[in-house]
Amino acid sequence: MNKIYPDAHAALAGIVHDGITIASGGFGLCGIPEALIEALGETGKRGFTIISNNCGVDDFGLGPLLFSRQIKKMISSYVGGNKEFERQYLAGELELEFTPQGTL
Repeated sequence: MNKIYPDAHAALAGIVHDGITIASGGFGLCGIPEALIEALGETGKRGFTIISNNCGVDDFGLGPLLFSRQIKKMISSYVGGNKEFERQYLAGELELEFTPQGTL
């Protein structure tokens, strides 16, 4: 099995479907898989459950996936400064499961 891919789109080919659960690495905006997150958004798939310590900021990290309404549920330890995250959660548009950072 070849685990080296020419780009993020190729790495995601055939494995991204509506409703999947994805664990995303990084801490805050450091060490996040930027290219994979962008390619994930471009798939147009929806209903993701994302496990990550936070959801980035409004226009970076996982934040753009919120704006495109591709995330259904977040499992995270920190909401942070993402206003769209807060808005969707308070409006009942986004499920949230708070989990201690050490558990993640």
